[in-house]
Amino acid sequence: MLCRYKYIWNIHLRLRPSFIAGIMKDSGNKPPALLPRKAKYLENDIRLLRQHIQVPIQFPKDFFSVILEKGSLLAMRFLTAVNLEQPDMLEKVSRELWMRVWSRDEDITEPQSILAAAENAGMSAEQARGLLEKTSTPQVKNQLRETTEAACKYGAFGLPITVVHLGGQTHMLFGSDRMELLAHLLREKWMGPVPPAVSARL
Repeated sequence: MLCRYKYIWNIHLRLRPSFIAGIMKDSGNKPPALLPRKAKYLENDIRLLRQHIQVPIQFPKDFFSVILEKGSLLAMRFLTAVNLEQPDMLEKVSRELWMRVWSRDEDITEPQSILAAAENAGMSAEQARGLLEKTSTPQVKNQLRETTEAACKYGAFGLPITVVHLGGQTHMLFGSDRMELLAHLLREKWMGPVPPAVSARL
C-alpha cells in the first residue's frame, strides 16, 4: 500500500531491509502464531486482507518451518546488498521475495531461490550472482545489523514498521494497518488500500 501511495502522497519512501528475528529477540516479543487462538484468528484475517487490500497473500502450508525455523537471514542480507549496490532494484526484488513466501509458498533460504527471485524481478543472472556473493561480506552483514538495531531504537517489536520523519519529529507506526494514521500525520488523504488513481501493484 505504501508503494501505491508513494505516487499520490508527497513522500520520499525508503525501504530498509531488517532482520525480524533480531528485532523479536531484542524486544522479547514472541510470534503471534505461537498462540493457538491468535494463529486461528490470523489465518482468517489473512483471507479477509487478501480480498480487501488486493494482495495475493496466504499462509505458507508449513508456517512454522518456513517462518520460524528457516527464517529470512539470507534474503535480508541479499536485499541489503541490493540496497547498497542497486537501490533502484530494491522494491522489485523485495516484492518478488515476498511473493515467493507469502503468495506462492516457495523457498527464500537457498541461494538458487534468491537468484530466481532476483532474475524474476528483472536483474541479470550475472548481477544477481555478484550480489549473492556479497551477502557474506562484513559490509553487508554490518549494514543489516545496523539497520536492525536502528529499528529497535525506534521502538520496533516486530515488522513491518513505518518510520515517519516529519517536522523535526519521528513517529514509529507498527503493522500494515496504520495507513489511516499515517495519512493523518502527513495531512494527506487516505483513499483506501487501492487508491483509484493507481491500480494494484501486486
